Amino acid sequence: MRLLIIGGGGREHALVWKIAQSPRASKIYCAPGNAGIAQLAECVPLASDDLEGLLRFAREQQIDLTIVGPEDPLCAGIVDRFTAAGLRIFGPAASAAQLEGDKTYAKQLMRQAAIPTAEGRIFRDYQSAHDYIATRDHALVVKAAGLAKGKGVIICEEPAHALLALEEIMIKRIFGAAGEAVVVEEKLTGPEVSVQALVDGHHIYLLESSQDHKRVGDGDTGLNTGGMGAYSPTTLLSDALLQDISSQILVPMIDALIRQDIIYRGILYAGLMLTPAGPKVLEFNCRLGDPETQVLLPRMKNDLLDVLEATMAGRLDQITLEWDPRPAVCVVLSAAGYPGVYTKGQPISGLDSAADSPEVIVFHAGTAARGPQVVTQGGRVLGVTALGQTITEARTAAYSAIPRIHFEGMHYRHDIGHQALAATSKT
Repeated sequence: MRLLIIGGGGREHALVWKIAQSPRASKIYCAPGNAGIAQLAECVPLASDDLEGLLRFAREQQIDLTIVGPEDPLCAGIVDRFTAAGLRIFGPAASAAQLEGDKTYAKQLMRQAAIPTAEGRIFRDYQSAHDYIATRDHALVVKAAGLAKGKGVIICEEPAHALLALEEIMIKRIFGAAGEAVVVEEKLTGPEVSVQALVDGHHIYLLESSQDHKRVGDGDTGLNTGGMGAYSPTTLLSDALLQDISSQILVPMIDALIRQDIIYRGILYAGLMLTPAGPKVLEFNCRLGDPETQVLLPRMKNDLLDVLEATMAGRLDQITLEWDPRPAVCVVLSAAGYPGVYTKGQPISGLDSAADSPEVIVFHAGTAARGPQVVTQGGRVLGVTALGQTITEARTAAYSAIPRIHFEGMHYRHDIGHQALAATSKT
C-alpha cells in the first residue's frame, strides 16, 4: 500500500513508526513530517492544513490510504474532500470533528445527551462573560471555544484570575480566532485520564488506557500545554470503570451524533476528570492524543493498517486488539519558554545514544534537519518513550536515556507517572 500520513509531530512519528512495521506498507509519505519521520518515510513539504495541495499530491502519487494525525485538517473538512474525490482517508468528517473544533457545540450536545460534564456557560461576547464571572465565588476554568493546539484552557483558582484569563482570550486574542467564543466552567477536582476509542459508525472499541500530564511543571503546576508526558496503562481505571465510561459517555455521544445524522468514523478521545461524583468530560477530541499515542502504539501488537481499515469498513466487531502487557512511559522534552514564546534552531545532540536500548524509542515532535544536524523546530521537541516490566522500570528507562540528549534550554517534567507510583505504593 502507498500511504500518506498528515502531520509532523510526535503523534505522527509514532504513527509512521508503527505503520512502517506493516508488511503491507510499500511506500510511506508524510506531510510535512520532521527529522525523525524522515528516517522512515519520505517527507513532503506540504502543511497539514494545505487541503488542496494534499489532495493533489494524493491523486498524483496514487495514495491508497491517507491517515490524518492533527485536528486542524479534520475540522477543516479534509475527510469530506478526499472522500468526494474517491480517495480513502482515515478520520471523522468535518461535521463529526466539530466535537473538538467547537467547544460550544460539544457542550450543548453533552447537555442534550445527559453526558456528565462540568457545569458551565457559553459566551460569545466579552461583557456577558465578564458579568457572569464577576458573580462567581469559586474556582473557574475559562476555555477558548475553538482550536488552540491544546493550550486554550486556563485554570483559575479565583474569579479575579478568570477575569484576567477572559481578557487574554477575548480581548487580546492570545489564541487568535479560537477566542471568538468562550466556555466558562466550574473547576472539577480529581485525577485526569484519557480514554480513546475506535469508532466505525456504530461499534466502539476501547483502546488501552493512558494518562496525559497537561501542566508544564512538576506536581501538575504551571500553564496547560499540549502534553508533557504520558504513561499507559493507567492504574486509575479499572475494567468496570472503563465500561461505565463507555456506556455513560461514549455510547450516548455516538447516539447523539446519529440523531443529528452524523456518522462518526475514526478516533474518539474523551479527556475525563475522575471526580468524587464519578467521571466527567473535560473535552472531546477527534483524533489520537499526543503524547498518548507515543505510549499506546509501542504497546499495540496488531498491524495498525488492519485496525484502521476495519474501522473504516465498519468491521470493528470482527477484530481483537492485542497489547504488550508491559507499561510504557513517555517524557516530553520541550524548548525553553514553552508553552509561551520559545526559540527554534537549537542543535540537538545525543539522539542515537539515547535510543541504543531496545526498550527506548525517541519520537521526534518539533524537529527539523539542517544538513546533517537535527535542530529544534517546535515547543515540544522530543518524546522519550520506554517500556518496562513495571511502571517503575519503564520510568527508569526513560529518565535514564534523557541525560544523553542535549539542546539549549531543554526542560521536562521529572514526575511523569507519579500517579501510578502513588497507587502502586498503596497496594
